[in-house]
Amino acid sequence: MTELAQAMYDGAIAAFRTHKGLADKAIVQLADEQLRVALSPDVNSIAQIMKHVAGNLRSRWTDFLTTDGEKPWRNRDEEFVDTLATREALIAEWESGWERLFETLTALTPEDAGKMVTIRGESISVPAAIDRSLAHCGYHVGQIVLIARVLAGDDWSTITIERGGSEAYNKRVWGKGH
Repeated sequence: MTELAQAMYDGAIAAFRTHKGLADKAIVQLADEQLRVALSPDVNSIAQIMKHVAGNLRSRWTDFLTTDGEKPWRNRDEEFVDTLATREALIAEWESGWERLFETLTALTPEDAGKMVTIRGESISVPAAIDRSLAHCGYHVGQIVLIARVLAGDDWSTITIERGGSEAYNKRVWGKGH
């Protein structure tokens, strides 16, 4: 059980780092004002999504094992209001959520994998809570990358395998046998 739990934590940490890395690579390609562009009136800007993800991560991963993941101090609706005036403030907010997540995940013990936590009054297992948070982050990172791709237009630099480049990538990574 110990090795399995550690493998689960390590896999989750790697996946969260991948998601964050994709978002970071997309965000850096945009000018400050582009972070605040909504593609339509009913779509959040990248800044709003970043602020929401940060708030969610801070709430869910603060006192993860001992308090409800929906903290009384969290104001989810305010997360979707663009109140951070500068890129620096936005990035600081973004990083604070991810730091809370990584600090908590790396501190979990194998025994914690068998525990239950609460999110909005619902009791769920630690692995299910990790999966839930990973899915939530993946969903929003996908939004960030897509919006950034649209806003960057012809100035976009691919952050994954380039279109039409799979064969060359596979040969470079795996060699001629693939």
